[in-house]
Amino acid sequence: MSEEFGPDFISVTDEDGNEFELEHVDTIEYNGQIYMAFFPADTGEESDAEEETGLIILKVVDVDGEEQLSTLDSEEELEEVYGQFMDALFQEEEDDHGES
Repeated sequence: MSEEFGPDFISVTDEDGNEFELEHVDTIEYNGQIYMAFFPADTGEESDAEEETGLIILKVVDVDGEEQLSTLDSEEELEEVYGQFMDALFQEEEDDHGES
């Protein structure tokens, strides 16, 4: 489905069995790996826990021939990929404003 119809949402279940929705922001390939960036979907519900609501980055992994989303392996990998997403985001903003 084209993004012109609105954002894409997915439901994920964490290792504790909690299900939550994420809004897909962008996908990039970096060092031969596919990474996807998400923001937590605004469900309108208040959470008891003070959780970080920033960008969530997951990578696409092959598990028994099926693509699944996984957390990143290290803090270093997260920092590198986060930087790539920020570069892509700022490049898109410059392109939208007609700057080169």
